[in-house]
Amino acid sequence: MTALRSSAALRRRRAATAGFHLGAGALAALWLLPIALVVVTSLRSFDDISAHGLGSWPRSFTLGNFQQAWSDGGQQRALINSLIVTIPCVLVTLALAAMAAFALSRYEVPFRRSLLLLMLGGNLLPPQILLIPVSKLSELMGVYDTLPALIGVQIGFGVGFYVFVLYGFMRSIPVEIQQAAVVDGAGPWQIFWRIILPLSRPALAALSALSFTWIFNDLLWAITVLRSDTKMPITAALIGLQGQFVSMWNVIAAGSVIAAAPTVAVFLRFQRHFVAGLNLGAVK
Repeated sequence: MTALRSSAALRRRRAATAGFHLGAGALAALWLLPIALVVVTSLRSFDDISAHGLGSWPRSFTLGNFQQAWSDGGQQRALINSLIVTIPCVLVTLALAAMAAFALSRYEVPFRRSLLLLMLGGNLLPPQILLIPVSKLSELMGVYDTLPALIGVQIGFGVGFYVFVLYGFMRSIPVEIQQAAVVDGAGPWQIFWRIILPLSRPALAALSALSFTWIFNDLLWAITVLRSDTKMPITAALIGLQGQFVSMWNVIAAGSVIAAAPTVAVFLRFQRHFVAGLNLGAVK
C-alpha cells in the first residue's frame, strides 16, 4: 500500500512538472514570437514583402536592410550618440551612488533618513511634470541641444534610485568586517574600495545592466533636451527611420534589431551577476 501511494505521488509530481514546463514553454514561445517576426522581417527583401505580404512565409533573405538602416537611416550616428550618453551615465551614476550609499549605510550621517526619503520621493515623481522645467533650465544654462545636457539629466534623475538600492545592500554587510579593517589601520577610502565595493559587486552588476538598458532605451528625455537630428540617440532615430522608410518594414525592422543589440549584449554579459543581485535582494 505504501509503495502504491509513493508511486501515485511520484506520478503526480511528474505530471505537475511536465505541465509546468509545457506552460512555461508556451508562454516563452508566445513572448518570443514577435521578436522572431521582427528578426525575420529584417532579413527579408522588400520585393518579397510587397509581393507576398508581411505575414507570409519568407522566400528571400538579404543583409542589405541592415546596411540601408545603418548608413542611409542614420543608425550609425545615432548608435554612437547613444553610447556617448549611456556609458558615462552608467559609470558616473553608479560611482556617485556607491559613494553616497557607503556613507549613508556605514556612518552616522546627519538627517540620513530624511535624505533617503528625499531620494526615494524624487523617483516617485512622474517625469512628465518635469519636462518643461528641465527644458527651460537647460536653455537658461546654455546647454540645450547638447549631449552633455542629456548626460546631466540622466545622472540627476538616476542617482537617487541607485543610492536607495545600494544602501540596502551595503547596510547588510556585517559591521565586524569594517571594524576589523579599522583595527588594521584602514581609512574610509580603503574600506570603501577594498571591502565594501567588492562585496557589493552583485548589486552593482545588476544595477549596471538595468541602468544601461534604461538610459540606452530612453526616449522622453532625449526629445526634451535635444533638437538636432545629428545628436539624437538611437531611440529617437528609430522614429525618424519610420518617417523616412514609411512602407519599407524590412528596413525599419533592421533598425530595431540594431537598436536592441547593445542592450541584449549587456544583459547576456551580466546575466549571472544580474540574477545573483536579484536573489540577494530577495533574501534581504
